[in-house]
Amino acid sequence: MSARDLLDLVWVVPALPLAGSVIILFFGKRLGEPNAGRLAALMMGLAFVASIVVFAAIISLPSDARTNVVNLYRWVPAGRFQVELGFLADPLSITWILFVTGIGTLIHVYSIGYMHGDPRFTRFFAYLNFFVAAMLVLVLGSSYLVTFLGWEGVGLASYLLISFWFERESAAVAGKKAFITNRIGDFGFMVAMFLIFATVGTLDYGVSGSVAGTVAGGTATAIALLLFLGAMGKSAQGPLYVWLADAMEGPTPVSALIHAATMVTAGVYLVARAHPFFDASSTAMTVVAWVGALTALYAGTIAIVQVDLKRVLAFSTISQLGYMFLALGVGAYDAAVFMVIAHACYKGALFLGAGSVIHSNEDNQDMRTMGALRKFMPVTAFAMVIAWLAIAGIPPFSGFWAKDGILESSFFAHSYGVWAVGTIAAAFTGFYMTRAIWMTFYANERFRAVDTVAAEAVSTSAAGAARVEEEELGSPIIMAYSPAAPPRLGHDPHESPKIMLWPLGILAFFAAVIGISDLPFQSIEFLNKWLDPVFGGVPQPHPTSFLSAFELDVLSVTLGLVGLFLAYAIYRHGFARREEDPIRRKLGSKIHSVLAHDWYYDEAIGRAVDGPGRKFANWLAYFVDAKVIDGAVNGVAWLFTWSSERLQRLQTGYVRQYALGIVLGAALLLLYAVARVYGG
Repeated sequence: MSARDLLDLVWVVPALPLAGSVIILFFGKRLGEPNAGRLAALMMGLAFVASIVVFAAIISLPSDARTNVVNLYRWVPAGRFQVELGFLADPLSITWILFVTGIGTLIHVYSIGYMHGDPRFTRFFAYLNFFVAAMLVLVLGSSYLVTFLGWEGVGLASYLLISFWFERESAAVAGKKAFITNRIGDFGFMVAMFLIFATVGTLDYGVSGSVAGTVAGGTATAIALLLFLGAMGKSAQGPLYVWLADAMEGPTPVSALIHAATMVTAGVYLVARAHPFFDASSTAMTVVAWVGALTALYAGTIAIVQVDLKRVLAFSTISQLGYMFLALGVGAYDAAVFMVIAHACYKGALFLGAGSVIHSNEDNQDMRTMGALRKFMPVTAFAMVIAWLAIAGIPPFSGFWAKDGILESSFFAHSYGVWAVGTIAAAFTGFYMTRAIWMTFYANERFRAVDTVAAEAVSTSAAGAARVEEEELGSPIIMAYSPAAPPRLGHDPHESPKIMLWPLGILAFFAAVIGISDLPFQSIEFLNKWLDPVFGGVPQPHPTSFLSAFELDVLSVTLGLVGLFLAYAIYRHGFARREEDPIRRKLGSKIHSVLAHDWYYDEAIGRAVDGPGRKFANWLAYFVDAKVIDGAVNGVAWLFTWSSERLQRLQTGYVRQYALGIVLGAALLLLYAVARVYGG
């Protein structure tokens, strides 16, 4: 087969996990555990192999010919609005499907061990396969509408997986919160599509992108900002970040899949794919850069006080995504894509490592009740340490090349304010990640007993979730203890089974070495050359010299190390009282409370929705809907009823009355005709 023939088969990549999802959904009970998980992982592995084949086919073509569209059939034929169900294979989409299927396969394998014994084991893998299939449709779509099909599929799958343990009220609420928040962003995406079609007459990426530069400036800005609103919802940026931390209520493999390979990277992909509209609007680019930079810093300030291990990683993801949008906003598309790849590796390792810790600690996620776990979980600790050094930006790990490439680009794009905010955020990254690693794996053991204050503060729900309120323990947190067990470990922590450790180790390895693909040396630099057919016409910012870039790198790495050593100084000996976090004393109770409550932004939204929002909804329901709209409809019906009742009185059945009516009518018509003739 020729390279083009192989590229025409790119639809097989999303079809494989979709087929796995359908098979497990209908025949999951017959398959049982672990066969359902094995089938799901097999389908993902085959999709990864297919992605490699497609990659090999496209890289064999000349650089200017690395774009291929295959149309399966006409999806929407409506006048001049024609949409093909087509898939686009080019360097950008192939990059995404490679890490989505590769990391997705590892997470599926890991999940077989993690979800062992769950009563809905088979359903979990049906959802997981569907999640990846939707993400692959999203990135392979040849038009905005096909991408939107995958976009909505990802939203549905995330709802099903975040609220997978729906018996817990917190999980059910988190799923609804994610679903509703993303609908706000989806509204922006939909309106952007309407505007794109009204402006250029098509939703096809190739055609719309080629004419985006000719669109009026105001229209281009509106399209770009509406698309960015959609991206903010999926990628948890700016005011729409609130769903991602609560999404940790789902099983940890779901968290890993959302943060490393699917869902949150969709927004970055959309902006990169729609870059012609953003390039046509400097205003939109500035908005993207500043929202990304401020989100990176804002999420970092919240992460430094979190005590739930998964919530630390969640706010870390929000911050890291901020760096990606910062890069997109200054036109450094290559740097943004590389950050996506590097982040997928080290964040995947961190979440799988967190799952390993939680798995061995009877589902406890509170870092205050851990400490010194490296002695019991050496493999998990080693993998997470590598991922920690990568995300903290310590050379030569991948995070250093990714983060500093973005900061360099922002500086040399003359976006000095954005660069300054991003550089400061690097210090927070070093602090909160060091704090998380030290509280979990080092310092003193704190998992053998529970202080009296802590024990009294824990109330167990039917599903085994315990909420420890701030008044007792300093920060609101969900701790998933078993209702049948006391809030302490009945055994020493233990290492996870090999089926969970192998995926963790592979991701940690790539977190260490993936930076090689983007080293700034012309002879070995691959990623920039690979993406050139997609972004080649866009002038991207680059350092003016090696020395100038080196100086910036030294500054950002120094700030990262400052954060790292500051956290080490605070937590190196651990802390005696399990309910007392040393950071609370350092910051003061008021500042700590503000940060622990996410600057009270989430709570403010809750109060606004439950207060004025509920009153407004009630007014719409009971006045506008019930009285105005229903009243108008009922009024029309009453008018016709009243009129018919009056008219039926004329239907007497007497011929003499009807004859009299005819005579009177004829006389009136005669008088009218005479008046017209003689009157005018």
